Amino acid sequence: MERKIRVGAVNYLNTKPLIYGLEKGMMNESVELEMDYPAHVASKLLNNEIDMGLVPVATIPRLKEYYIIGTHCIGCSGPVASVCLFSEVPIEQVEKVLLDYQSRTSVRLAKILMKHYWKIDPVIEDTKEDFRNRINGTTAGVVIGDRALEQRHHSPYIYDLGEAWINFTGLPFVFAAWISNKPLDPKFIEAFDQANTVGFQHLEEIVAAHPFPYFNLKEYYTRSIDYKLDERKKAGLQLYLEYLEKMDL
Repeated sequence: MERKIRVGAVNYLNTKPLIYGLEKGMMNESVELEMDYPAHVASKLLNNEIDMGLVPVATIPRLKEYYIIGTHCIGCSGPVASVCLFSEVPIEQVEKVLLDYQSRTSVRLAKILMKHYWKIDPVIEDTKEDFRNRINGTTAGVVIGDRALEQRHHSPYIYDLGEAWINFTGLPFVFAAWISNKPLDPKFIEAFDQANTVGFQHLEEIVAAHPFPYFNLKEYYTRSIDYKLDERKKAGLQLYLEYLEKMDL
């Protein structure tokens, strides 16, 4: 492509190691970077307003064609910490669940887990704005990203969706991956993937640049988020996509 590749990424703390190199000017000659929250990045990819993005993987079935780019993702092989169902009561007492408007993948994961793992059937409500003040009594909420790390200090019951998926399936989970809606030059992909690695050599700098009192970011980057898109994560992703199709989500 003669023009710059339009790349969308999520402006959450968990993306900072991946986009560090890009934000420091790597690939400026070939990449135009846009930041937004997950659902908006996904919409831009679907509408061809960007060429590739770090998008929620629930976007995949909606794309006419897609290509998973590189060897990095936003995934987990244990508790992820920032994608949780929060409640004031145990899960079996939950009567309503508010779903975060910022990501399709996490809310669909919650629906899979509620039906097949926790085996509960609460009233489901989609949201369009911040709803955390409504998480009380028997009303729970699925909250993602930086706001979830904050919510951990307010809700007595925290059900980590990444951990629940692993307990349910025995496989890790992929929340988001670099996905393009068209073929891209292999040399570009190789260079982009290499740029993704730079931030992991500067984690102390990234942590220092983003003071965050609610969670230990060094632990978050090294233990909660698993950034390597390996074969087991691809298997977990494939199983998740099969559940989406089976449940018509």
